[in-house]
Amino acid sequence: MLFSSLLGLICVRETFPKSYNMWYLCAVFPAGAGGWAPVESNKYQWLEVDLGERTEITAVATQGRYGSSDWVSSFLLMFSDTGCNWKQYRQEDNIRAFTGNSNADSVVQFKLQQPVFARFLRLLPLDWNPNGRIGLRLEAYGCPYKSDVARFDGSSCLLYRFSPNPTSSQTAKDTISLKFKTLQNSGTLIHTEGQDDHTITLELHKGKLLLHLRKGTVASITSILLLDDQHWHHVAIERFSGHLNFTVDKSSQQIQVPAELSPSEINKISYGGVQCHGSQRVMSRRNFHGCLENLLWNDVNVIDLAKQQQQVFITGNVTFTCAEPVSVPVTFAGAQSFLQLPGAAQQQRDGGGVAFRTWNRAGLLLTFDLQQQAGSLWLYLSEARVRLQIHKAGRYTILVDVTAGFGLNDGQWHSVDLTARRGHLTITVDKEEDSTAHASPSFPVVSGNNLFFGGCPDSENNQECRNPFNVFQGCMRHIHVDNNAVDLIKVQQMLIGNYSDLQIDMCGIIDRCSPSHCEHGGRCTQSWSTFHCNCSNTGYSGATCHSSVYEKSCEAYKHQGNTSGLYYIDVDGSGPIKSQLIYCNMTDKTWLVIQHNNTELTKLKASSGINQHLAYFNYSADAEQLWAIITQAEHCEQEVLYHCRKSLLLNTPDGSPFTWWVGRTDEPQTYWGGAVPGSQQCGCGLQGNCIDSDHYCNCDNLPVRWVVVGDLQRPGSEAAYKVGPLKCHGDKNFWNAAFFNKETSYLHFPTFHGELSADISFLFKTTAASGVFLENLGIKDFIRVELSSPTEVVFSFDVGNGPFEVRVETGDVALNDDRWHRVRAERNVKEASLRVDAFPNATQKAPADGHIHLQLNSQLFVGGTASRMKGFLGCIRSLQLNGRTLDLEERAKITPGVRPGCPGHCSSYGELCQNQGRCVEMYNGFSCDCGLSAYAGPFCQREVSADFKPGTSVQYTFKEPYELNRNISTQSSSIYSDLKLRGENVSFSFRSSQSPALLLYVSSYYREYLAVLLNRNGYLDVKYKLQNSRDAEVFRTSVRNLANGQLHRVSIRRLSETVSVQVIYSLTVQGIYYVTVQSGELDPEIARLNSQGFSGCLSVVQFNSVAPLKAALLYPNTSPVIVIGSLVESTCGSSSPANPYPAETIHSLSDHLGTVGTGELIVNAIKSDSALIGGVIAVVIFVILCALAIMARFLYRRKETFHTQEPQGIKPEADSPEYPFHSEPNSQNILSENQKEYFI
Repeated sequence: MLFSSLLGLICVRETFPKSYNMWYLCAVFPAGAGGWAPVESNKYQWLEVDLGERTEITAVATQGRYGSSDWVSSFLLMFSDTGCNWKQYRQEDNIRAFTGNSNADSVVQFKLQQPVFARFLRLLPLDWNPNGRIGLRLEAYGCPYKSDVARFDGSSCLLYRFSPNPTSSQTAKDTISLKFKTLQNSGTLIHTEGQDDHTITLELHKGKLLLHLRKGTVASITSILLLDDQHWHHVAIERFSGHLNFTVDKSSQQIQVPAELSPSEINKISYGGVQCHGSQRVMSRRNFHGCLENLLWNDVNVIDLAKQQQQVFITGNVTFTCAEPVSVPVTFAGAQSFLQLPGAAQQQRDGGGVAFRTWNRAGLLLTFDLQQQAGSLWLYLSEARVRLQIHKAGRYTILVDVTAGFGLNDGQWHSVDLTARRGHLTITVDKEEDSTAHASPSFPVVSGNNLFFGGCPDSENNQECRNPFNVFQGCMRHIHVDNNAVDLIKVQQMLIGNYSDLQIDMCGIIDRCSPSHCEHGGRCTQSWSTFHCNCSNTGYSGATCHSSVYEKSCEAYKHQGNTSGLYYIDVDGSGPIKSQLIYCNMTDKTWLVIQHNNTELTKLKASSGINQHLAYFNYSADAEQLWAIITQAEHCEQEVLYHCRKSLLLNTPDGSPFTWWVGRTDEPQTYWGGAVPGSQQCGCGLQGNCIDSDHYCNCDNLPVRWVVVGDLQRPGSEAAYKVGPLKCHGDKNFWNAAFFNKETSYLHFPTFHGELSADISFLFKTTAASGVFLENLGIKDFIRVELSSPTEVVFSFDVGNGPFEVRVETGDVALNDDRWHRVRAERNVKEASLRVDAFPNATQKAPADGHIHLQLNSQLFVGGTASRMKGFLGCIRSLQLNGRTLDLEERAKITPGVRPGCPGHCSSYGELCQNQGRCVEMYNGFSCDCGLSAYAGPFCQREVSADFKPGTSVQYTFKEPYELNRNISTQSSSIYSDLKLRGENVSFSFRSSQSPALLLYVSSYYREYLAVLLNRNGYLDVKYKLQNSRDAEVFRTSVRNLANGQLHRVSIRRLSETVSVQVIYSLTVQGIYYVTVQSGELDPEIARLNSQGFSGCLSVVQFNSVAPLKAALLYPNTSPVIVIGSLVESTCGSSSPANPYPAETIHSLSDHLGTVGTGELIVNAIKSDSALIGGVIAVVIFVILCALAIMARFLYRRKETFHTQEPQGIKPEADSPEYPFHSEPNSQNILSENQKEYFI
């Protein structure tokens, strides 16, 4: 408590420059007293200082009591203008406690981050020397403060009119600023009017400020909440160059202002209401009720003019002092908080009431026992509604249960009135009839000796107060018992009642959602002690919705094993650019395809009065997203096709083109592709004058945003254009890597700025047991990620609360296995998290009352450290900080001990190559060689299938050895090597409703063969004849009819005399059969089945290392296949639903593969003999009337065709959509391929 009579002179002084007009306050104590020391050392003591007038306080200093063991080790600071309604000072808006002294002699000074303007200062000790008492010497620093104030009573206002020629007001920058304080939650502060119905209105609405800009319609900006707390709040509105800055206390927002709202159009400003204008357009029904301070319009002091009665008109009762109403709130801050008050002395009691504000949805407001032990009454919050229950004494029987109000956890003040009179019980919320509930108990509702607010005493002997509900956390005021107001100052002085863990004469509620720490549109909700971010439908995750849940490129999706389809791409990760749904075409190169609103061929004809045609293209991504995608990609291109007849493109009389296009820079572009189709270059590439010499096109202007087509006014003129989608491949950031070959080597980058949110992600591979991945230091703060052991990664940092660590242990899985491992670390104001690969996420909560700003000032070290810790040996790749990728390769080029790039990706990604696909190393990444696989696609996972009908046949024939030797090559030797067979591995999938049918036939030149067929019952038969002198051996399965139109898979493996057959019925494994054979005649049956033909589907046919069907479908011109009839690839063999977006852009065979080869009928082929190779089987593989073809791995070619080209000699149909104009007889204007113009 404050004992002013004990104050005497004891000071700790410091010298300041004469130019700094400061004062210092010395606490004054009698000689020998040595400082302030209360009689009792407990948490209810404080030291209060009256500075005499409002003052700007900038710093405080503390010292222990002289010559003693008494000092304060932590304390709170509070300020007030009147000595009532105190406000607590918080560092970083979060930390309430200041660290004090550790001895009696040293001085600890705190410079306040934001100065405080107040007359009264109060210090509340929290902790002190446990071996001594509370002891303190205090000094405060600051500057004089001058202000002009005006008080408005809710019906008054000031009107400031500009002079007829307000030259001083017509400035390039306009500023309105003021301070206000009020207990009312609504009212108009400022209303401006200008010409043409232009208005700006600033109003307080339910405790928050709304700024309205109006001309016909209203555009509004919302500020922070809880501004009706009877404390000063600063507001500034600035308009400059079409922008408006709106600042409330420390929170600022900026918006674009319509051009018509220019500063010169404002000619009068009303303060306190809108009635001064005589206007009927009232944004709020209430005028302002409270105090305004320092009303400034472009440095014009409006209150000073009002005092002098110059240019300011006063309406109503405006006084130039701030007389504040007395309102004493009390804060219930913790689980032990309660307030106990005596019941009223009268026997007949009318009831009472209380006002409260909170963020919590539940909590006890009031409880008491009824007289004569009739029961207990509870008034509490439940689901943000007020609920009253009366339970019968000794039982849980509910006698009364009523509810009233809703949404009462909004932080606003709400009143609850309880009235019990003559058998009628009423509760009313906010004095509104719609929020009133009634009950008619059969007994009198009269309180006992004590009433308990907020909670109950924590005592085993307490029989008078029981709380089966949550404790209340929030503020209360206007407490009435039997309609008599309770003097809470007397409660504070221990004169009446009892309490615990309360802050009396202050409301400590904090708005943790204004400004919101939830990023990327996350919705902020809060309770008394914390806030929560709802990240639903934002595309981001984490405690503050900081980290994107999507990948940054199609390349990243591909290397997770994904196939073509639509994916959300977030090009900057946790940065401000929103994610976008984009199609990824996962071919050998991963293409990102961005569509626009018109990718079809558009025809134009001459029209009178129209000289130009403008075509605008709206892309599925916005401009910021597009530029980020183009910047990140290795290559981007866009196709433009232009046809014309009597419509000039470039050949204009004055040299200026009739037709041009506009790209990203919004400037007309007159250059075109300038290169022949297929060269994959633009004109600048052929001429060697591209902006970037490493590229063959100027892609800085992509995408094409609009096209202007001219010369359409002449009779008979026609034109047609087509602008394709923007296509990009590659991700420069995904493979950006550096190799650190010395522990002392490192890369350095500018300081990492992640004050409130910081995320770090990268991939690494190493054989070392430990090392620091990255580190950035500040004066005291730091952030670091390191490999502490082969099985542990540590993320550590310090934001001023001491070192903080998050660890992920991988158990038996070693991280130094020279494989790529991914690390993601994030730190925000709520928590820190660390994730390594797919191991469980490790999370540590941040202190509820601590520093939140990470303040770094040194360079960022990557691969090493400035703190002499062990550096990293190995590779770091794709390092991203807050969504921005650091260019490791570029920095590594100029750094000793570090090499750009890092090979060896197959050890980590090789498992993505499926179905016998082979991983091939590349400088940036890897590829899958599917040459030995029956599958295709980027990961050898796409089934190669075809539908067959009678009349279709394919023959594949191995060449004889002497033919190979005549023209030996790497490709041919790879195709025909390894022909000395000791057994067979045969697998294929099929779908058919035909039985009997021959599925597979393998024949040697000695009439030895293998045949797989369906018999007349649809069962699978496998027939072998390995020696010409022996009969065929037959294995039959009779488990299920396979001719049922469903997809089945068959695998046959022979080693010497043993054959195993595995049948997967409808893609469900049924069993593996080992063959003991019986004899039978073969040739007549094979011939009969051959004559019937085959109808059905065959897919992924594999014979040892040969994939015949794949070769026939994809590479017929380079494989020894003969195809008769129509053979087209289909998805009939796919085991999953067809993707609506194909994995590859499929063109007709005539487009890319040439004419399909022809040969003899398959019937005749069966009857012919094959050549003998070294006494072993040389095979001819047949599928009767269906296709089996082969291609070896080195003939597998990647698709790299970027523009579809029409084959020479084939004319499109005149009415085809791709043919822009109808031909006329003997017309000489038919377009040829040379008339097409391409640009990239």
